[in-house]
Amino acid sequence: MTAANVDLHLVPDSPRLRSAFISDVHLGSAHCHAQELADFLARLKVDRLYLVGDIVDLWWMSAKRAAWGHAQNHVVEALHRLRAAGTELVYVPGNHDRPIRRFCGLVLPRMSVRRRLIHTTADGRRLLVVHGDDYDSVTQFGGFHDQLGDWLYERILTGNRLANGLRRRLGLRYWSLADFLKRQSGAAERYIGRFIDTGLADARRRGLDGIVCGHIHRPALIERDGIIYANDGDWVESLTALVEDRDGTLRLVNHRNETLQRLEPRSVAMPVPAQNVPVTMPEAA
Repeated sequence: MTAANVDLHLVPDSPRLRSAFISDVHLGSAHCHAQELADFLARLKVDRLYLVGDIVDLWWMSAKRAAWGHAQNHVVEALHRLRAAGTELVYVPGNHDRPIRRFCGLVLPRMSVRRRLIHTTADGRRLLVVHGDDYDSVTQFGGFHDQLGDWLYERILTGNRLANGLRRRLGLRYWSLADFLKRQSGAAERYIGRFIDTGLADARRRGLDGIVCGHIHRPALIERDGIIYANDGDWVESLTALVEDRDGTLRLVNHRNETLQRLEPRSVAMPVPAQNVPVTMPEAA
């Protein structure tokens, strides 16, 4: 069952959320939409924010010239403000910020670093939170980027940035050229399908109600055979995040806080602890 598509609606002053998930920011790379993310974070009011990997692109910064300016600083400042305002930050490193995995298990005031963990929604659903690069060996590709080639993918993202710069000057809304081109590739769509199947199977094998991940730069919110697959997207192509309302409703939103997809909570909420403390999971077999 797919999440119901709803009419886009802008919520300029939304109530405080229970949780939010963002990933694949690639801060420090030339293709990160840092200012859009900074604006999104400035409007965000949330109890817990999960940073689900590839937040800082350490690979890009070590291999190429880092792109860092006022917008990137604004993102860091927005995260500091959220933490100071009482938001708990949970960092789940990915493959582009892999060195941070050496700090997994570190717990600081209102911040922790985890390899993977379980998030329990307000209505009692238990969701595995993981970046998703662990599934590359199972899906037989190192990601769409590797399959298509770093050179070509970087050119697509450059075209995406230039196209949307022109659209902004014309007063038009953001539109992902990169996502459009990927959807024309049968090989890319097959890879994404295998990735979704693998994530769902992992959640089912662990006896969980679903999975929240990133990695493939394809936002999604679906329920298949009673298991939730939620991909919070990215901030180089899609500019999306996953959020949880106070009642456990899950929503995929864009950078303007417009709801793109929605999964309603269970009809009968199950009791959950007042303090929804993340629980670490053992390494996958």
